[in-house]
Amino acid sequence: MASDTRVVYGFHAVGVRLKMAPDTIVELYVDPLRRDARMKQFLARAHEAGLRVIEADGARLAGLAGGGHHQGVVARVRALPQARTLDDVLDQLDARSPEQRQADPPLLLALDGVTDPHNLGACLRVADGAGVHAVIAPKDRACGLTATVAKVASGAAETVPYLMVTNLSRTLQQLQQRGLWVVGTADDAPRTVYEHDWRGPRVLVMGAEGSGMRPLVRRTCDELVAIPMRGAVESLNVSVATAVCLYEAVRQRLALG
Repeated sequence: MASDTRVVYGFHAVGVRLKMAPDTIVELYVDPLRRDARMKQFLARAHEAGLRVIEADGARLAGLAGGGHHQGVVARVRALPQARTLDDVLDQLDARSPEQRQADPPLLLALDGVTDPHNLGACLRVADGAGVHAVIAPKDRACGLTATVAKVASGAAETVPYLMVTNLSRTLQQLQQRGLWVVGTADDAPRTVYEHDWRGPRVLVMGAEGSGMRPLVRRTCDELVAIPMRGAVESLNVSVATAVCLYEAVRQRLALG
């Protein structure tokens, strides 16, 4: 396959691309043996978009999807145009009207050490739902945008900029210089996520499961918050913890409206 394309699979991931940018779908493969209502609806949308559908058996689809659960749908797609740097993201946000900036202040998610594609996909899905403007991760200690990530993200890998940076601590410092408050999560934090004011420009930093944030990243944070744990388990899955924090931000920001 061409180096400037990648594979997405599953109804959600391919369906979002079909809805958002059908012209970026280079090849679309489907299982001819699957003829249920969901597949018929999907094929109707593909034909409306003028796409040529290639029939492929289960073995070929599995090979294209790298063994992932493809549901009978695989596509080879070109990259969507997205912001390439954090400055691009912030410049676009700053270019909005004063009313838009007040109603929707910058909200970024930084993932320090999330290497599992299922966790990354789930975090991207949560980020999309919460209206996060970009997700940041270090190049040396994070998962890239694989086909598995795209499948788990259910289309969010296409909508949320995922920016991998050389030095996460330095990047957070640059965001602080641009007026964003960096909030890290830690079990021993003195305040809970519910006590923090999320209504201004914020960066939420989530650490890896088990090890948490790296020491330098932790020291870079302006503030640390904790998720209250009332039961026997000590921590939540990183994607669940991300959802708890981001939707507290959403709850507070909705009060601005």
